Amino acid sequence: MSLGKRIGIVIPSSNVVIEPLVAQHFCKSDDTVHFSRLGVVEIKLDAESLAQFEMGEQLSAAQKLCDARVDAIVWGGTSASWLGIGHDEEYCRLIGEKIGVPTTTCVLEMNRKLVSLGARRIAIITPYTDDIHNRILDNYEKLAFPRPTGQNLGGTLSNDFASISPSTLEDMVWSVAKESPDVIMIMCTNLRGAAVAKNLSKQLGIPIIDSAVTTLQAGSRLISEINRLSL
Repeated sequence: MSLGKRIGIVIPSSNVVIEPLVAQHFCKSDDTVHFSRLGVVEIKLDAESLAQFEMGEQLSAAQKLCDARVDAIVWGGTSASWLGIGHDEEYCRLIGEKIGVPTTTCVLEMNRKLVSLGARRIAIITPYTDDIHNRILDNYEKLAFPRPTGQNLGGTLSNDFASISPSTLEDMVWSVAKESPDVIMIMCTNLRGAAVAKNLSKQLGIPIIDSAVTTLQAGSRLISEINRLSL
């Protein structure tokens, strides 16, 4: 049996969705997934909440993964969707300089998918408050997408997001699908949207990008690139 690679994922400390997904997606893989947690409890635009994503804290969480000698690192949170994509780009650059491990993030990977799909009109589903949700729409508009459509649920406590039922997410997807977007994005890795995205993508004929699933796919993509380069 060949030894696989080690994928390191930094997740928000309140996230309870990504680890169970790993158990499903990697059960037959030689590659293994290892976690570090960044303290994230509340999602607001105030100073205390924004401080959770201070770059030094994020880098520290990534550095701890290197004790496990991981081959790749993924930030499994969607904070750059409201902080700005530049935050994740800087995160990846600094890890490359300071740690030297191939790195990407959930949001950067979601954006790669948008490009690969040739998407223009996007709809975004979030559990966040209006100000966070609208900041996300603003940021995608700045990325030269037409103003996205979307729906949000107005929550602030990250741990509560995992309690949102898949049926609620399904209703939101059906609602935003009425605008006929090219792609629907489920933007929060603590939402149980994986099965919703898989099932409704087929029914609606619209690609649905779930952020938690995308986090795992990002790690697998980095490992595939490492393996290809080593041939």
